[in-house]
Order: sequence, then structure tokens, then C-alpha cells
Amino acid sequence: MAISYISTRGRAPRLNFEEVLLAGLASDGGLYVPEVLPTFDKAHIKSLRGLPYNALAFEILKPFVDGSIPEHDLKILIDDTYSVFRHEAVAPLIQLDHNQWVLELFHGPTLAFKDFALQLLGRLLDYVLKKRDQNVVILGATSGDTGSAAIEGCRRCSNIDIYILHPHKRVSDVQRRQMTTVMGNNIHNLAIEGNFDDCQSMVKASFVEPSFLPEGRSLVAVNSINWARIMAQIIYYFYAALALGGPDRSVNFSVPTGNFGDIFAGYLARGMGLPIDRLVIATNKNDVLHRALTTGQYTRQQLEQSMTPSMDITVSSNFERLLFDLYGRDGDALFDLMAQFSSGSISLSNSAMAQAQPLFASERVSDDATCEEIVRVWRDKGYLLDPHSAIGTRAAVKANIDVATPMVTLATAHPAKFPDAIARSGVATTAALPAHLSDLMTLPERFTVLANDLDSVQQHIATTVSV
Repeated sequence: MAISYISTRGRAPRLNFEEVLLAGLASDGGLYVPEVLPTFDKAHIKSLRGLPYNALAFEILKPFVDGSIPEHDLKILIDDTYSVFRHEAVAPLIQLDHNQWVLELFHGPTLAFKDFALQLLGRLLDYVLKKRDQNVVILGATSGDTGSAAIEGCRRCSNIDIYILHPHKRVSDVQRRQMTTVMGNNIHNLAIEGNFDDCQSMVKASFVEPSFLPEGRSLVAVNSINWARIMAQIIYYFYAALALGGPDRSVNFSVPTGNFGDIFAGYLARGMGLPIDRLVIATNKNDVLHRALTTGQYTRQQLEQSMTPSMDITVSSNFERLLFDLYGRDGDALFDLMAQFSSGSISLSNSAMAQAQPLFASERVSDDATCEEIVRVWRDKGYLLDPHSAIGTRAAVKANIDVATPMVTLATAHPAKFPDAIARSGVATTAALPAHLSDLMTLPERFTVLANDLDSVQQHIATTVSV
């Protein structure tokens, strides 16, 4: 039976997978989730052992797209997606210490974990839009990695104009250039004179009221508000756990976390039957999630720039998806709760905290501690971490969870994307960009700087979109 998708705020229509792929944000401002999460029993999970990544992806994704994409077509889309990754394992596991592992998620075209979802998303969109003979506008915000992965995943799609908003001068040079050096009439990079939260707010507001678009055009999301992004990230939790003896053995995961999408995928994997004991929320000084899970207060704070820009976020959009479950999947309750949050802060209920705390641990890691961790792992293990992944390994140790259970840290980006952070750490090495990006720093750039103003951004899109 095909899965239907419902909004966390309970006031938007149920959609099938094809519809939810194109919808992004729900019409009531909520986020779409499966009405019923598919579950695998232990025997089924055991049968998945030893599958290559693409074959595992097919088995995990089938129930989510049932009724919208025939299995034969889905298999072709998945095989094509992961054929562009540079490592044969796609997501190799590297052992750092006794029961300490890193899962390398940076072997895709843009050297970040976002490739896992966005390479697939681009192909899914291309498939559906061609079938519908429909043209759309992709609108996304990025704190660094989403933008380049979205552009790389969607730039060949003839039915798409893509607009990516990034905070001006607040992403690394490599991150910016991975976006701004990709030329194409359908690619538009907008540097916003604000922070990531400002960019994200503009995207959300545009989805709520998209009337600025030319007639016949609709908006599609590439941020993790799009369910397909989350869906694709579930796969590598299964891949790592199976490699380490699952389902006969439990696994813990430490996840560098900003917008809560990546770690929410782990929560869903657990809900599908994968034996995950704990999920560690690893944050930098913008620690809204750490404070929420330790104090029960989900409160905005002033954003601080850090050496881990992809995590410089103070409103974690996907946290709403978790709250939906913690509040009994009561859309009306979530509608009121998020309305309250929009004007300040919320206090999580005792019931919500009692459900969340056994599942999640959390740790805040400073810039100085991040540098120390890069040095420690390089000195002791001969392994170079990017700063976001270093926060993950530091939090994994700080969380002090049962050492008998394997701990896997998601290595979310290649260290070559953050040379300034590597240099700041004082580690006696550097990381070179892979051969396919060796000329990145010399290529011409193209982007438009815009004021931190929603009307100006929407007007720019309306006047530049292809007709």
C-alpha cells in the first residue's frame, strides 16, 4: 500500500510521493512526513547484509516511493545517482579506535554529505518533471554545502531554474566557489547581506506565498524541508550499521548537527527497525538543539560565526518533524507550538523531554576544542578531519556512552573544503582538493549580491527566471 504524506501542522492535504517531492513546504507552513513509517523486521534487515550501496538504497527507498515511481525506473535512477561517487564503497567506514568509527560521506561530486540526497533529488525531479512536462523554480538556502550539492545535482535538468541564497562572506571560499563557478543560464547564486537564518526565512516565506513567480511556475525545495532529502539520508545509517554487525548488534551515531535533518534521518532509521541505541547531537557554539534537549527550552539566540559555518544555524527547521512525534503526532498542537516559537521561544513538555532524552545525547563543542580535536586525531590516528566532523568525533567521546557499542561519527565534509580551519588548528598538514576540483580556485565566478530584504529577492527572481 502506497504511503501518504501528512503535514506536521495538520492543516494541509495528504500527498503522495510525487506530490510531496514537488511541494517542499506544506501549505500550512509545516513539513511533510510519512503518515505511517515503513518498518523492517530483524530477518528483513539481516537479508540486506552485504548489499552494495545502490542495491541497499533501492530496498530502503522502495516503500517510500511506492505508487509514484515504478521499481524498474527507481533502480535506474538510484544506480545513476551513486555512479558519480569517487569511492567504490560510496560511504566507506574508517576505524579510528576501539569501537570508534567515521563514516566518510564526502566522496560525492561536491565533497559533502549533501551529495547523497541531492544527487538523487536532482534525478527524481528530472524524472517527474519530464513526465509532467512541467517547469519549476528551485529555491534554496545554504550555509555552505547544500547550495553546491543542489546545483551539481540539478544543473542538467532542463525543466528547472535554480536559485540558491547564501550568506554573503559567511561561507568558506571553497564552498562559495563550488556554487559560483558553475555556469548555466538556469543557475542563479544570490549572496544575501545577512546570515543563514535570514536566507532560510526568505525561502520559507516564499513557499508560503509564491505569488511573485510568473504564471505557470511553482516553487520546489531542495533544503531538507523537502522530504526526499531526509529519505535519502536514511540509507547510510543502515549501511554503516549492517557493516558493523547489525541487526544483531546495536550501533550509536554522532552527527554534526545544524538543521537537524541528517540526525532526524537516523531517528527514522531507528523507527524503521534498525537497532540504534543513541544519537549524539554534536553542535558548535550555535547550540540551540543542545539547549533544547538538555534544558527543555527551544529558544532563538544571536547567531555567532564559527569555524564550522555549515552549522551556524539558530533555527533548526527539521526539529519540527521530531516535535511532531514527541507531541503525539497532533497537528493542531504543533500548529500552536510553532506559532508560539515564531514569536519567541517554547518550553518542551515533560512528556516530550521524557521521550527524547533516552534517544538523544548532545554535546556543545567550541572552536578551540574543535582545533584540539583535529590535532589529536591527526597526531594519534594519522587521520585528517574537517572541522564539522571533528565536532562529531569530539562529541562522540564527550557523550561517554557505553564503549561496548560501536560509535559511528558521520564525517560530513572533505577537509580540503575548509583549509583556513585546518590551518587554524595548527595541524602540520594540508588537504588537497581532488583532481576534478583542482582548478576550482582559478575559475571565474558569477553571483549577485542582494540586500537582506525579501521583496528585493523575490523581485530579482521574478525578473530573471526563464520564460
